[in-house]
This record gives sequence, C-alpha cells and structure tokens, in this order.
Amino acid sequence: MPNIYEPEYDVDRDEPPYVWRRARLGRAAGSERLGSSLFRVPPGGTTFPLHAHLHNEELLVVVEGTPTLRTLDGERVLARGEVVAFLAGRAGAHELRNESDADIVVLLVSTMLAPEINLFPDTGELWIRDYIPGTDAPPNAVDIHAPLPDAG
Repeated sequence: MPNIYEPEYDVDRDEPPYVWRRARLGRAAGSERLGSSLFRVPPGGTTFPLHAHLHNEELLVVVEGTPTLRTLDGERVLARGEVVAFLAGRAGAHELRNESDADIVVLLVSTMLAPEINLFPDTGELWIRDYIPGTDAPPNAVDIHAPLPDAG
C-alpha cells in the first residue's frame, strides 16, 4: 500500500535544473483514471519547465517545504498544506521550483486522459502524445515535439 510519508520512489531525474525523485502513488494503489505522484525536489531543483496540459487537470498539495510556484500571472512561495488547482488549458500553466535550502515534497493528482498536448509558453513548443501523461510511452507511441505555429 503506497504511503506519502514512507514513499517508494520509482523514478529519478537528474538533469539540472530538473532534479527530483518521484513515487507514482496512483499507479501503486491501482488507480486507472487518476494519477497521483509524490515529488521530492532538492534545493535548486525544478520539476518541469513552465507548461500547460491542454487535456488534463492537476491538483498540487504541498506536503513539506516552501516551493516557488510560477504561473502566467507571476510567482509566489507556497506554504505547507496549500492546495492549488491547475485547470486544463493555457491558463493552467505552471512551474514548480525549490528556491529554499531544504527539500520540498509535493503531491500532484491529475486526470489521466490521452491523447495529451502540453504547451510550453517559454519555448513556444508543443508536446503531442497518444499515451497518458506520467506513464511510460508504449512501443510505437506518438510522441512529437513541435514548434507552435505563428499566431501572426
């Protein structure tokens, strides 16, 4: 049985600034339509670049520490216990960094819908995939990174 206080981390990323450990709790608990991941991020680490899910909604719960949340509206430091929703679409764009001197731990819960398109506002890139976010790509998956078409 997965536990947020005694997680079994099953994914690590060490490609600065994207440095974290992840416990895929939803998968471990047998969930099919909701994803739930616990991330431990060391000082100086970032989970992912500023991004929006165009098909899936996410909910963030701060378990430990004081992460810095960046959205299209600006930045703010979150406190332990805060809960933030990231709606599907551009307005839900978010980036989570650890600018503190101690690890942060956050729980992310999300819908698990495919296909998914992620928008990266800083780089003007789209990520298109036919598999569920947070899962491993199956053989022959559609997994495309492409520039956003010019708006003008």
